[in-house]
Amino acid sequence: MKKRIIALFLAACTALTMAACAAAPAAPAAPAESGDASAEAAAEEASEVSEGAETAPAGAQELTFWTFQAAHQKFMEDAAARWNETYPDRPIDFKAETLGYDDMHNNLMISLQTGTGAPDLADIEISMYANFITGDEASIPLVPLNDVIEPDKENLIMGRFDNYANHGNYYGVDYHVGATCLMYNKEIFEQAGVDINSIKTWDDFKEAGKTIKEKTGKYIMACETTEHWTYYPLITEQGSDFFDPATGEVTLDNQVNIDTLQWLLDGINDGIFVEMPGGFCHSEEWYAYMNEGNVATIGVPLWYLNRFTDYMPDLKGKMSVRTLPVWKEGGANSAGLGGTGTSVTNQAKDVQLAKDFLYFAKISREGAIRTWTELGFDPIRKDIYDDPQMTAPNRFTEYFGNEIYDVMDATADAISALSTSNPLYPEALTRVQKTVMFNVLSEKSQTPEEALKQAADELRAMQ
Repeated sequence: MKKRIIALFLAACTALTMAACAAAPAAPAAPAESGDASAEAAAEEASEVSEGAETAPAGAQELTFWTFQAAHQKFMEDAAARWNETYPDRPIDFKAETLGYDDMHNNLMISLQTGTGAPDLADIEISMYANFITGDEASIPLVPLNDVIEPDKENLIMGRFDNYANHGNYYGVDYHVGATCLMYNKEIFEQAGVDINSIKTWDDFKEAGKTIKEKTGKYIMACETTEHWTYYPLITEQGSDFFDPATGEVTLDNQVNIDTLQWLLDGINDGIFVEMPGGFCHSEEWYAYMNEGNVATIGVPLWYLNRFTDYMPDLKGKMSVRTLPVWKEGGANSAGLGGTGTSVTNQAKDVQLAKDFLYFAKISREGAIRTWTELGFDPIRKDIYDDPQMTAPNRFTEYFGNEIYDVMDATADAISALSTSNPLYPEALTRVQKTVMFNVLSEKSQTPEEALKQAADELRAMQ
């Protein structure tokens, strides 16, 4: 067992180093999706947030919390203050700390491996989560959360909880659904004479792209060449993934994945799609290119709203959102991507208090609503979309319009679990991001089938 834990730790360190390469460029701090802010920016913002922490009530139980995202720290600190007002008989002394992305995950793994020094609660980014819940149930160093999740199950988007599950236990609570939608430039569609509502399928989307290119000279979509956000929702919409969720078998090179990558390549070769400047959707080059009005749409999770409000100010009032096109009639119109699971570690001093606080902060109606009002994230509850607090105007509706709420409601049933609990998921994601996408869409040194088969065979050799 000890050898297995050490092996997992070394694999995690390698994956974390690779994942750090995908972090967003240093920029003014924003309420960002998990893992996208630079380590330096997160550390600087964390020190400012910590100074504002309130003094704990007398007799409070200490709860420690680690994260890699300063916005998450502030969110949880605010929740702790509300907890102490709501439950004065169970006060907490909440001590939070934001570390760099790889530092936090490495430190957490070491602390859990050695059995000492871990916090009561910790954020674990979705692509790293498998490293913490691999192995037999008794060896998992996180606490099952079933007793605080299952009572509200009918009101929760359970596909997001399944991403952090193993052995029938739920170990993490996300901040958002991450429903992928189509954010589109209304002006470009108007200039081309294309009705966005006429686009039902991805075939319709390509036909609209031809018209937009002919009438405006602009592209309907840009494709990432060093990340997975363009490609991944397109395959998960079709029920595909990198692994079979039931058997763990590598499916990265299945026909759906090959055909979908070919679809993207054909769009680039036909001149209606373009390689994304900077290679990925969090690059400064991409922000500038999109802000200039060169591309009509981008398919990204709803947490990407704040990228527009913070880095693409010239598009305010020109953008709107809608569900993704489907691959076939009646098919899924979204996919839940990205995420961070907040977990209770097995070193928590008061496990039940930690679980109850986590429910209060993120699962309860008020907590879920605040993930939208404070962070701009689409909540993990589906029974709150008509709540007045949810529908009140904010900076996102001022920028995009009220269609955001329609998208949240229309995509809730389309969200399914990803294969994130597979122990090789981090390896698969890295290969797709850094090798497959680049070799096929940018360098064009491999066909989709060649690149995906090579990556899949490498993964099979690790099983």
